[in-house]
Amino acid sequence: MEAALLVFSKGVVTSLHALAVLVIVVGTVQSLFVGFQALRNPSPSGVHFRNAYLSYARWLIGALTFQLAADIVQTAITPVWNWNEIGHLAAIAVIRTFLNFFLERDVAEMERHHPLYAHDPARAAAQHTDKA
Repeated sequence: MEAALLVFSKGVVTSLHALAVLVIVVGTVQSLFVGFQALRNPSPSGVHFRNAYLSYARWLIGALTFQLAADIVQTAITPVWNWNEIGHLAAIAVIRTFLNFFLERDVAEMERHHPLYAHDPARAAAQHTDKA
């Protein structure tokens, strides 16, 4: 039973890391596409670039969440720990947590200052065009 749980858990860790990579790749491609569109159609307020950043930040937050979940599962299945491994995992978890915290803070701040842009980019672009 314990061996089966270990094999299953290792598969879960690998799957979570794969999902994190997939989320990063999809988010990067989407953000590049939106960024190139913003270059073709720049706005004085930078709304298009802001939306690209917000979108990418959300993708990265999702990926970091998967990576933290993988770390948690990894700690549950790793049978032997030494202080070097604990320090290594702690450093990774702290770095990922801080990255996640600051990305979420940036997203919340941008949404608070520009709620229209954060929730409906198409409407924001149309409204921005009307005012220009």
